[in-house]
Amino acid sequence: MATRHRTALVEGRTVFYREAGDPSQPTLVLLHGFPTSSHMFRRLIEDLRGDYHLIAPDHIGFGFSDAPPVEEFTYSFDRLTEITQGLLDHLGIDRFALYIMDYGAPIGLRIASRAPERVSALVVQSGNAYTEGFTPFWDVLFAHAKDRPGNEAEVRKLFEADATRWQYTHGVPQDRLDRLGPEAWTLDQDLLERPGNAEIQLQLFWDYQFNLDLYPGIQEYFRTHRPPTLIAWGEHDEIFGAEGARAYLRDLPDAELHLLNAGHFALETHGDEIAGLIRDFLGRHLN
Repeated sequence: MATRHRTALVEGRTVFYREAGDPSQPTLVLLHGFPTSSHMFRRLIEDLRGDYHLIAPDHIGFGFSDAPPVEEFTYSFDRLTEITQGLLDHLGIDRFALYIMDYGAPIGLRIASRAPERVSALVVQSGNAYTEGFTPFWDVLFAHAKDRPGNEAEVRKLFEADATRWQYTHGVPQDRLDRLGPEAWTLDQDLLERPGNAEIQLQLFWDYQFNLDLYPGIQEYFRTHRPPTLIAWGEHDEIFGAEGARAYLRDLPDAELHLLNAGHFALETHGDEIAGLIRDFLGRHLN
């Protein structure tokens, strides 16, 4: 079944999503990070669509979903979670596994910890649930959380083309650099440069600090519900460091941890390996 590119109206906002696979198969919901969109999952969707039902939305403010100005929409991770839950309810998807990456982690982990009976498994790639793993990349962002005017100019540099490309290229071994398709960061940059988008991203960077307040509750969810968890993480990620991956094992000792010879966007260079790990893992835990 070919990938379908669809939209749904959720709380008055248009949400773009990619869908593939047979809906009678187990569902895997793919939640992207900054500064990208469901486009980051394009190859994984092709790899897995024969075995799973796949849903990959663009968060509000990203990709091809609505991006209302900050004056018209509350850009927070709580609000993005509500929209994602609304989309799944609209589609009638009651039980699903979650692939969480970067910004997708605080969204997906809110969903999982609030409705654990709906989540069959977790696949984690570069998405923190512990304070370990925050690298020096975050210094300016945490400074911005405390003093927005004093640090905004430095944070805005993260929206520039060189910074977007760096997110894809850092930590990638030389023999994998030719797997990076420039269309990925080119699309991200084009969407970042839409009028008003910098203000959206500044607001979400500021709101990220409140995700850390939820970590104790999320860790209690791990200990209590023990969701089957696969961790496939770029060992050389300079945004979410590998210590953030290892930290999951404190509360999920049965989780499967795979540190890949990759950077932040590991799907771009190690997509075949990740698809294989997912197929094996979910095959054992869902079927």
